Amino acid sequence: MQRATKIIATLGPASATAEVLEALAKAGANLFRLNFSHGSHDDHAERVKTIRALEKKLGRRIGILADLQGPKFRIGALEAPIELTKGQMLCLYLPDTKLPDASAGMTAIPLPHVEIFEALAPNSLILMDDGKIRLSVKKLSAEYAIAEVMQASMLSSKKGVNLPDAQLDISPLTPKDIIDLDFALSQGADYIALSFVQKASDILEAKSKIAGRAQIVAKIEKPSALDEIDDIIHASDAVMVARGDLGVESPAEQVPAIQKRLIAKCRRVGKPVIIATQMLESMISSGTPTRAEASDVAGAVFEGTDAIMLSAETAAGSYPVEAVTMMDRIARAAENHIFNHPEDGPAEMEVEPSVYHAVAEAAVRLADTIDAAAIVAFTASGNTAVRLARERPRRPLMVLCPDIDVERRLTLLWGAISAHQEEALYEEAVNAAVDIIKEKGLAKSGQSIVMVSGMPFGISGTTNALRVVDI
Repeated sequence: MQRATKIIATLGPASATAEVLEALAKAGANLFRLNFSHGSHDDHAERVKTIRALEKKLGRRIGILADLQGPKFRIGALEAPIELTKGQMLCLYLPDTKLPDASAGMTAIPLPHVEIFEALAPNSLILMDDGKIRLSVKKLSAEYAIAEVMQASMLSSKKGVNLPDAQLDISPLTPKDIIDLDFALSQGADYIALSFVQKASDILEAKSKIAGRAQIVAKIEKPSALDEIDDIIHASDAVMVARGDLGVESPAEQVPAIQKRLIAKCRRVGKPVIIATQMLESMISSGTPTRAEASDVAGAVFEGTDAIMLSAETAAGSYPVEAVTMMDRIARAAENHIFNHPEDGPAEMEVEPSVYHAVAEAAVRLADTIDAAAIVAFTASGNTAVRLARERPRRPLMVLCPDIDVERRLTLLWGAISAHQEEALYEEAVNAAVDIIKEKGLAKSGQSIVMVSGMPFGISGTTNALRVVDI
């Protein structure tokens, strides 16, 4: 049984060699993530070269996701770590400015981000060091803020800062991001992940720079993004539920419901969705996951996510290949359960009032009714495959496409098994499709397949035809 849920593996020091990359792909990784918060351009270029060579060796497409760092905020340098206590008053200040008289006797923390002071308001919450420290703003100006420690911990230099209830007036692309973006596009990245998206205009700004050379993944990490989530989803090509920073800025008990809601919203409009962060966290240092982690991965599959992602597990962990192998096993077990107990899987979607969605829904029902071995989609843009995947078919989904770039993007789409097929006349394409299906072991003589295409054949945006082919 083919696994439908895709797996993304993040690359790093633990997965830098060609041998480990190949082992990760063979274990089940469909896409590789290049994290531009770490590593040099030379490092990433070498990995891209290895991935493209691996594609040829394995005879299947492998996607590349370039993840930009985004506007990450940190405190300045401290002379020494500071032990904070609950109820203590701190003065956060812009470096090179005079400390206010009101800060006399307080610990002063440099915060070199003028845009933070512009966004703060009385009672604003400031989080530091991944939420270990919580501050409440009591008094502020354009150059400083007096804040009370609500939750204490040791604070050291350069720790991250999060503002869960403030929307900052900043570009989603920092100067570093723009340099990294140009490089990633020059390397042929299939997806660009945009960090700390706050509003739909962030996506549109990035799209204007990308100009169709890659697709955009909106990383949902800030609660403020949820205020415009429908517009963000429509503006994006895919969405990542990045539970790390989202879990810092949102109450932990709310994150599962946010995840479930975003998966449903993305699936409804046919946008691939990725669930990321801490999925098999213990496998950074252990050869097996916790039972809770296995349930977390399976839960994302039960909810209908397109892809599940490994971060430090494969980038810096001691068991990168084992982590992908385990994720593959958990996803397959969950999908097998859904196959036998459909009521435990993602809910059926309402059919959109269009020919394209109606044809996709009819194809899936037809395949079930006649017990077809597979569904075959001819597509130039990938849109036909997206509509079919939205229905979460119980049969393998074979996607035939003449465009290599589209094939690589389909590595993120639930259930899509892509193969390259040059443009041809319809009957020639059908015969070639049957040969590919048989070669991949998806069907054999005596079985039927359901084919979805457009007429006139080969014209993008004309999905309107179903055909049953007996092999």
